[in-house]
Amino acid sequence: MGTVLLVIHLLVCILLVACILMQRSTGGALDGLGGGSGASNFLSVRGTGNLLTRTTAILATMLFITSISLALYYRGEAKPRESLVDKAAATQNIPAAPSAPVAEK
Repeated sequence: MGTVLLVIHLLVCILLVACILMQRSTGGALDGLGGGSGASNFLSVRGTGNLLTRTTAILATMLFITSISLALYYRGEAKPRESLVDKAAATQNIPAAPSAPVAEK
């Protein structure tokens, strides 16, 4: 279930970015991507703007829903974290210091 939600979330993110980039801004954005007049021939300028605005709103809503769903799904799966220092200290064998030979008098 979590994997399916994550894949849907990623697809929505990609589509939302593409939809935002296709919108016409003061700089023209990527409206003419692909050569020619781009999306302008698909509908009128006003119709294209309305379609992209609605699509953006729908994708943004889906993004929020999938984000909240993923947060709720993975909420209970927090694993207790172990310190690497504690783990290394428990498994490390410290050899005894070699004793120096005692000189006789």
